[in-house]
Amino acid sequence: MFQLFLSRSGSYAGLSLSPPRSAGRPGPSALALAIRLAFAGVAAGSTTLPAGAWAQTAAPVTTLAPVSVTATAVTESDTLPPVYAGGQVAKGARLGVLGEQDAANVPFSVTSFTSQLVEDQQARTLGDVLRNDPSVQVTRGFGNDAQLFVIRGFQLNGDDISYGGLFGVMPRQIISPQGAERIEIFKGPSAFLNGVPPGGSGVGGMVNIEPKRAGDDPLTRLSVDYGTASQRGAAADIGRRWGASNQFGIRVNALQREGDTGIHDDSTRMTFGSVGMDYRGERLRASLDLGYQKQRTRQGRPMVQVIGDDIPDAPSAGHNYAQPWTYSMTENTFGMLRAEYDLAERWTAYAAIGGNHAREKGSYSSLTVNGDGVGTASRLDVPYESDTYGMMGGVRGKFETGPLTHAVNAAFSSVYLKKRSAFTFGSSFATRLDDTPEVASPPTILTGGNMDDPGVTGRNRMTGISISDTLSFLDDRVFVTVGARHQKLRVTNYAYTGEVDSKYDDSATSPVFGLVVKPWQHLSLYANHIEGLQQGPTAPLTAINANTTFAPSKSKQNEVGAKLDMGSYGASLAFFEIQQPTGVTDPATQIFSVAGEQRNRGVELNVYGEPLRGVRVIGGVSVIDATLRDTKNPATEGNDGVGVPDYTAVLNTEWDLPWVPGLTLQGRVTHAGSQYLDTANTQKVKPWTTLDLGARYAMKVDRHDVVWRLGVENVTNKRYWSSANGGYLIQGDPRTVKLSVAVDF
Repeated sequence: MFQLFLSRSGSYAGLSLSPPRSAGRPGPSALALAIRLAFAGVAAGSTTLPAGAWAQTAAPVTTLAPVSVTATAVTESDTLPPVYAGGQVAKGARLGVLGEQDAANVPFSVTSFTSQLVEDQQARTLGDVLRNDPSVQVTRGFGNDAQLFVIRGFQLNGDDISYGGLFGVMPRQIISPQGAERIEIFKGPSAFLNGVPPGGSGVGGMVNIEPKRAGDDPLTRLSVDYGTASQRGAAADIGRRWGASNQFGIRVNALQREGDTGIHDDSTRMTFGSVGMDYRGERLRASLDLGYQKQRTRQGRPMVQVIGDDIPDAPSAGHNYAQPWTYSMTENTFGMLRAEYDLAERWTAYAAIGGNHAREKGSYSSLTVNGDGVGTASRLDVPYESDTYGMMGGVRGKFETGPLTHAVNAAFSSVYLKKRSAFTFGSSFATRLDDTPEVASPPTILTGGNMDDPGVTGRNRMTGISISDTLSFLDDRVFVTVGARHQKLRVTNYAYTGEVDSKYDDSATSPVFGLVVKPWQHLSLYANHIEGLQQGPTAPLTAINANTTFAPSKSKQNEVGAKLDMGSYGASLAFFEIQQPTGVTDPATQIFSVAGEQRNRGVELNVYGEPLRGVRVIGGVSVIDATLRDTKNPATEGNDGVGVPDYTAVLNTEWDLPWVPGLTLQGRVTHAGSQYLDTANTQKVKPWTTLDLGARYAMKVDRHDVVWRLGVENVTNKRYWSSANGGYLIQGDPRTVKLSVAVDF
């Protein structure tokens, strides 16, 4: 009877489902036939039989529950990897020209945080998100309230954050995560994968941001928030899809937040807006992202330099030693157009182009003090403008040669940066960390360039071509990646008079080798050798050969590790060594040259996901031995690198209370070991520990999803120096309370 039903039903779908007539050969099983019938229904656009089909059977049949079958075409498109249970960490990330990859299949260490984590932790900046990874330090840049990141002991500038794998698009200095779907960390040099970043940093790792896209379900989410001391904000996240198969989509994000912070007399204002439009066709996929961001900080707490061997104690957590006339403003307009087209079933061509216009100005004043916190400060006013453009294109695909499967990629990329700047420098004045006196803005004693119309001070162009092949065999239990990128760098620096100050035009090739072995289903063992390429350093004004620009420098990494993916949770363990050439000034001749090296050796352990139902964890431990070598100075040879804690540990936990549905408790502990402020290792910053606590409650109000969130950062209001990056002390933020409510309409 079942065969008769399948036979007649199959005829309506255009399939022959009768048992084979050849003797001695068994026919297909009932399950196999049912599956074929289900797929036939999908192909026909429906799984419903024509009217009267049931009546044609000779006897009554039992009606089965509906079966939903989804078919996915085999393409090489960039589909975001799935997430672990809890939705806060993804199982893969974009690896430059290799596109989106499953972390278990690549020989690199990657971490990917989701927009869900941004919302659950009420993250207001990119740094708030990256603090969840122990391999990343969040610190400050010089002057304009910029965020800098230190990955595996090496600095990553805000200029060198990629957007959808493309450099030259994201806002510089400080970034709002409001429009981010994924925030991905790649650890190690990445010249092969991403090319040379425009700012010349990123030796220890890179950060990529994936923009939000409209989902299949309509989204209208409005939220308001309040924070210490009077920070008020409102945000909107709206997404829609339309078309016969939902092929068109639009995602709009907007944010306005302003008010006083927990630091006395410090106030900020953030304005952000983005629009992401996309098309999902059968073979063509395209997207257009446009965005605007403006950040203004008034009397932001500055960084501190120290004279002598003693480091002063940090003032009270909320004390502000900035002058009332200091401020910083950054404004960015950015956009990116991407497209990919399936040339064949397993071959895809892709291209992207984008740009960013940045405008900044501010009046800054950092302090130089002794061990008692007494010293001097001065004034520096700087207008800055830049235009950055990035583009990339390539082809990737798969094919087999015998037992080997090849995933190949050939790509081209280019980044162009033009920057304009000027400055005025004011006279110094006496000040101190505690009981800081208010001083009128000092008069100008030195000027460079035109403050009203800054001239061009630099042009950088980086172009590169790359090719790679990832071979897999033994049922995808072994992956071997080989590749190389040839990169060309043209850098020209101009004096404030408009004359060429220094320049170079050079090229280099960066190789990559990687191996992944999966001895068991949930375990991946990996190893890699990858090299980075950065702009060469420029001799400081104190050297005889001041302003001389050197050729690009190569960094090298060797890494081995293991990754565990248990479905709902995962973990990774990595051992690495990175060698980065550094510039040093010979103490005898006062000649600056690229002769020294910083070698960072370390081990990282990361955990993420939901190991127990209702219990989620994110965190780990990073231990780094940063050593200075070949410095040509006995006082620094063999010393620890500046601003690199010997270890950092982070543990985030969440617990869904079983007896109160919808209520989740949150906690995070962060501990950083000691670090040095100077290369002579005479100035040592003490270890520190902070505690963050929070809760969220999800509920229904008139059929609307409502989520309340409360967070308290630095619960004990601890005063501490959080970073010594670049030889500057950065003080940690005081106790900060965040309260928000989000409603889905």
